[in-house]
Amino acid sequence: MKRTALTHFLIFSFSHFLILSMSAQYVNKPASIWGKTIPGGAERKDLVWGQRASDGVAFTQVTDPTLEAFVPEASKSNGKAVIVCPGGAYAMLAYEKEGQEVAQWLSDQGYNAYVLAYRVPNNRLGALQDIQRSIRLVRSKGATEVGVIGFSAGASLSCRACTRFAEPAYEGNPKDRIDSLSCRPDFGILIYPAYLDEGPNHTLTPELTVTKDTPPMFVFGTEDDVKYSGPSVPVIMDAMQRAGAPIEVHYLTKGGHGYGMRRGVGLVWPPLAEQWLKSLK
Repeated sequence: MKRTALTHFLIFSFSHFLILSMSAQYVNKPASIWGKTIPGGAERKDLVWGQRASDGVAFTQVTDPTLEAFVPEASKSNGKAVIVCPGGAYAMLAYEKEGQEVAQWLSDQGYNAYVLAYRVPNNRLGALQDIQRSIRLVRSKGATEVGVIGFSAGASLSCRACTRFAEPAYEGNPKDRIDSLSCRPDFGILIYPAYLDEGPNHTLTPELTVTKDTPPMFVFGTEDDVKYSGPSVPVIMDAMQRAGAPIEVHYLTKGGHGYGMRRGVGLVWPPLAEQWLKSLK
């Protein structure tokens, strides 16, 4: 485990970050990920959103999941894609801070980035169905690789996508070519992950099946995030190492939770993740 004490201020440029309108939920036109029918027969209702002092735009009810695309300049495009999963305890989505801002950062690096508005509140199965469908949908657009990045509950969802791809979360439509594609992410980035230690005595959450085929992961968290990444980071690191699956871990002493890319250690993880992404073959 790489344990790093934050002893200096790291300057990180936000000059290319998107200045988001505080009066609009979306920057780009979102696209629904499902056809006429959503698994479980869920009723489509209006999106409910608002402003949170610490998060900006936040969604509190999503019944019709969407992907919002952030497309890089053609000269910068690397042909790869990343699906961004905001956090919010599976109760809401910190859509601006942990979604749009992250997608713009990825787009600036040449990735086609998609912010996933997965179903909330309190619909973990629906969220898993949504990310599996989204990976297939993005792959159908011709991406050479499709990765996932998530924050807090969004990191939990990303980890579930990385470890449960062999178990379809919904019955695919045999007439839909998209549902025939793989939902295995090519890589996963987990930032202050939550809910990975829901087994007995804070062991690995039982639904997470880690094997040598689990895609490579980058994991970032802090010890003092005692409710979330504090216990979750060591658990997923141990499971990945035992399975022989590649993982890079940055586990700092202090930093807390919910910083996104905005403050404190939120300025530390992006350049580390950027270097890790460049190292993937």
